[in-house]
Amino acid sequence: MSEAAVRDGVPHLHPMNVIRPVGGGVLVADRLRLHGGLLVPCRGAPLLAGTLTGEGLPVRTAELTVVDNAGDGPGASGGHRGGRGVWTEVTVGTSGSAPAMALAAATDDLAELPVLHAALDAWRSVCRPRTVLLAAPRSFCAGVERAIEVVERLLERRTNGTPVHVRKQIVHNTHVVRELEERGAVFVDELDAVPDGATVVFSAHGVSPQVRRVAAERGLDVVDATCPLVTKVHSEARRFAERGDTVLLIGHAGHEETEGTAGEAPGRTVLVESVRDAETLRVPDPYRVSYLTQTTLAMDETADIIAALRQRFPHLRGPGSEDICYATTNRQRALEAVAAEADVVLVVGSANSSNSVRLAELAERHGSPAELVDSVADIRPEHLAGAATVGLTAGASAPPSLVDGVLNALSGLGPINVEERETAVEDVRFAPPRTVNR
Repeated sequence: MSEAAVRDGVPHLHPMNVIRPVGGGVLVADRLRLHGGLLVPCRGAPLLAGTLTGEGLPVRTAELTVVDNAGDGPGASGGHRGGRGVWTEVTVGTSGSAPAMALAAATDDLAELPVLHAALDAWRSVCRPRTVLLAAPRSFCAGVERAIEVVERLLERRTNGTPVHVRKQIVHNTHVVRELEERGAVFVDELDAVPDGATVVFSAHGVSPQVRRVAAERGLDVVDATCPLVTKVHSEARRFAERGDTVLLIGHAGHEETEGTAGEAPGRTVLVESVRDAETLRVPDPYRVSYLTQTTLAMDETADIIAALRQRFPHLRGPGSEDICYATTNRQRALEAVAAEADVVLVVGSANSSNSVRLAELAERHGSPAELVDSVADIRPEHLAGAATVGLTAGASAPPSLVDGVLNALSGLGPINVEERETAVEDVRFAPPRTVNR
């Protein structure tokens, strides 16, 4: 790959005729049309676009048509300035004599050129063949699918553009929330933002009895999308408190699920976030103690906390079955099947998704560097440096299409061999609430 000369800190590039002008900002090619009409897909475009956007540049993607006066056939690389004042950077990789991958971008603003050049250089440096170990199960679980379906059905039925309000994020994923917003859903933090008598959906994470009381007092039309597995934990909290126990709730402060569960018995619930908490907390009666867990925790860390609680309170009682949901457990076990072999693990999920964050932490505990990415646009070249084998999974609230996007983009950096490692088959489905079915 050729290197452009640098004059006064700016790459000095060679002449090129750019048939499609840029028209402001940076144009990242999703297809590159070379001389003679040869069209090369630029599947790595979202990676390059994400890096440039992260650097603060305005970016759009489109087909870029170029004719290099010096020749732009397979194997071409370098930067160029055309007669229309457009600066371009192009890399075309080959497999034999045929184009196999391409990265290209153009700008008509010379000030943007050093950033563009550095970004392309960084991505060129990590182009190579790779193996991708794809963990299964991954992405959406039954509770997430049910909650999204609830909002979608309500949006389909609304009349005269009446909004469908949702308290908090329906699930913890920015892409899901943005798509539903575009279709007309209105997300609010609290019920005081919902007009009296309007429809409001409770998210998959559940709410406290106090929230339900406020909704009833204001005559809101409530549709409850709480995951049935979260509802189970709420029922256990009420039952344990009613028999006189102190309820030790293992979970994370500030998470909507723990707030809702704790609200079932606020005077009797103590939040336990760590082994340290378990070793130091005090209860009124050590003979009347029960524990519950947030459904999206890491299995190994939760087991350590429960062991510490049992050491402190030999009469500790727990739920009849695991509170950590099947989907969380399955995704963690699937990740364990790939993490040890991976040079890096990419976890697709939003930063406020507890189960996604736990997956990244689990990979780290198994000795593999891990990156939590909201989408392909968050992947950076340094994440893939030296990585011949990439582990890939997604949290239970992340759409499967985001994983497909990562696979497609990685194939734009060189050939990939995808090996799916399936550790469980999920056939669970939760029916929507009866009010939605009607």
